[in-house]
Amino acid sequence: MRALIAASLLAASTALAAGLAPPPPAKGPPSAAEARKFIDQVDADLKTLMVKSGTADWIKNTYITDDTERMSAAANEELLGYTTAAVRASRRFAKVKADPDTRRKLHLLQVSSSLAAPTDSTRRLELTTLGAKLEGMYGKAKACLKRHKVNGETCADIEALTPLFAKSRDYDELLDAWTAWSVPAREMRPLYARYVTLANEGARDIGFPDTGAMWRSSYDMSPEEFEKEAARLWAEVKPLYDELHCYVRAQLARTYGKDKVPAGAPIPAHLLGNMWAQEWANIYPLVTPYQGQPSLDVGKALVAQKYGPVEMVKTGERFFTSLGLDPLPKPFWERSMLIKPRDREVVCHASAWDVTMDNDLRIKMCIKPTEEDLVTIHHELGHNYYYHAYYKLPALYQQGANDGFHEAIGDALTLSITPAYLKKIGLLDVVPKDDKGLINVQMKDALEKVAFLPFGKLIDEWRWGVYSGRIKADGYNKAWWELRRKYQGVAPAVERTEDDFDPGAKYHIPANVPYTRYFLARLLQFQFHRALCRAAGHEGPLHQCSIFGSKEAGKKFQAMLALGASKPWPDALEVLTGERKIEASALLEYFTPLRGWLKAQNQGQKCGW
Repeated sequence: MRALIAASLLAASTALAAGLAPPPPAKGPPSAAEARKFIDQVDADLKTLMVKSGTADWIKNTYITDDTERMSAAANEELLGYTTAAVRASRRFAKVKADPDTRRKLHLLQVSSSLAAPTDSTRRLELTTLGAKLEGMYGKAKACLKRHKVNGETCADIEALTPLFAKSRDYDELLDAWTAWSVPAREMRPLYARYVTLANEGARDIGFPDTGAMWRSSYDMSPEEFEKEAARLWAEVKPLYDELHCYVRAQLARTYGKDKVPAGAPIPAHLLGNMWAQEWANIYPLVTPYQGQPSLDVGKALVAQKYGPVEMVKTGERFFTSLGLDPLPKPFWERSMLIKPRDREVVCHASAWDVTMDNDLRIKMCIKPTEEDLVTIHHELGHNYYYHAYYKLPALYQQGANDGFHEAIGDALTLSITPAYLKKIGLLDVVPKDDKGLINVQMKDALEKVAFLPFGKLIDEWRWGVYSGRIKADGYNKAWWELRRKYQGVAPAVERTEDDFDPGAKYHIPANVPYTRYFLARLLQFQFHRALCRAAGHEGPLHQCSIFGSKEAGKKFQAMLALGASKPWPDALEVLTGERKIEASALLEYFTPLRGWLKAQNQGQKCGW
């Protein structure tokens, strides 16, 4: 999805040069006809500005320099300025009885942005300058280790640190790297505090109490109703997460010692195979339920078979085309960034693009032959296929039914990458056939899918508190770790103070990317998967289903994708699933075998924290 106002958008040409401004009000009281004319013109103008911004944003992300950051700030200021003016002008039509299409577009104009600009142009430029600076600081950040080296170097970026967290089992080495990565974020803290002030000023200028409330208003319900829905969904999945946490902690204690991983306490944040402890799949070898079962190491097969970045992306494409969807267009292969360039700084964080909003599909990744990257490719291609399905719609409709939908599309298909499918394409030798093999597979899946859920929930809960003023700037880090303890049951192994700014060490914070979408996506993907399996005629347990090759599932899938945001998300959900609420039941159904096994294993353990 390309949000209307994404933080750090760039433009090589300016909006002012294009002479674009929202249509002025007509004489007399507002009418339905004026409202439609207004929103149609705004839609056309936004597409022009967003295409310019997207083009230059691609340049900045794939070529970080002071110049591209400066261009980013100036261009984003102009795009934000236009949109802020358009939102203010649109309030003239708040009580006009316009046709449903016009009302939908007016609604999306007001809520589809992740950032609103202050009315004052000087403060608007300050906001976008800060946004570009913060994202650039993350992209250029390096951790300088005190006692270890990475690839022979003392200082390393996040791309070099990621394999270390995946493979190292040295407690001190991991702690050194974890601590070092947080150091560059300290410089972000005062910039971020100012950014929050200016972003909130922009949100208030267009009628929202703060930026967090603006984000929560984008879900076809009130901000308060959405908070309750998010809390409901977390409450439904928390028991499964708690069982997983209890089991994993006990296994980590066997590796690192009970003195370092005590029962009944949070897990040290650096021991879960990922810099942010957001997904735990990399520690699967330490927590494997049954040793001696057939290997599930897809990464090893990718390396052995010399899969390069292009072939890995082709593998993802073949899954989508097996459903009857179109191949990726030729420019995708010419314009995507699939490897990290040697001659410049780039943002390696994976993302998908339709730069011109006209089927100009691309992905930006620094691909390595790992299972994690293979899954990420499917996820990013899911975005691309969503763009492809709706690129002929008006600009305001060129986004997901809600942002969780966009994130769930590719992930839903990864649930069909079953051991049987992987054997078919040659990335597994043997399919586990007994209960022990099944529990191993489910554990591996849960370490990614279930372990992520609390992290996906807490990121924006922290920001909602920051934007609302409930969390003050002098308590940023304290509140961050309180939420991580509360939801994840993880804690830092070394003292953290307000001199630190640990939230800034996670890309989505300095880049101002809303995160609740990922929490919703982890639930929606199972709901989508269950519906697609039904369409494919699958019979049997949900975890055994693969829709690979099902044209009937593909038709259902395409019907929902093609709607974009033209309908409220419950309508889009109903097209695919026949349901109008996001449900956790499909995820719980999928992990039924593991849930029973975990409860048995945890008997006698001191669970909780």
